[in-house]
Amino acid sequence: MEEINLTNSEWYVLDCLWEKSPMTVMELVGALGERLGWAKSTTITTLRRMENKGLVLCTVEGRSKHYTPAVRRDNAVRGETRSFLDKVYRGSVGLMVSALAQDKALSRAEIDELYEILRRAEEGET
Repeated sequence: MEEINLTNSEWYVLDCLWEKSPMTVMELVGALGERLGWAKSTTITTLRRMENKGLVLCTVEGRSKHYTPAVRRDNAVRGETRSFLDKVYRGSVGLMVSALAQDKALSRAEIDELYEILRRAEEGET
């Protein structure tokens, strides 16, 4: 599987499309304008670049363009998680969890969830 590295702008667009797809250019302009204050030209330029990179698919229906994501959210999340771990924690999940635990950033429910995830991983259930 090809590693997916997205810019922040690409994440914003894909996040909209993962929530609802297909979306027209004007629907995306409205959503991204509301969320981020983007101008119409910023949205259109970003969509064109993403189409060229193969991140979104565009179909033309009448006079409107409809966009759908060309990458799955789970694939993008895995690539981004690996990139984050490598950059910030030298690839170590343990260092990341240790940092969160030291900052008391984990709730009891999150700790229980981590135990369950680790139990399933240990048993080979992913």
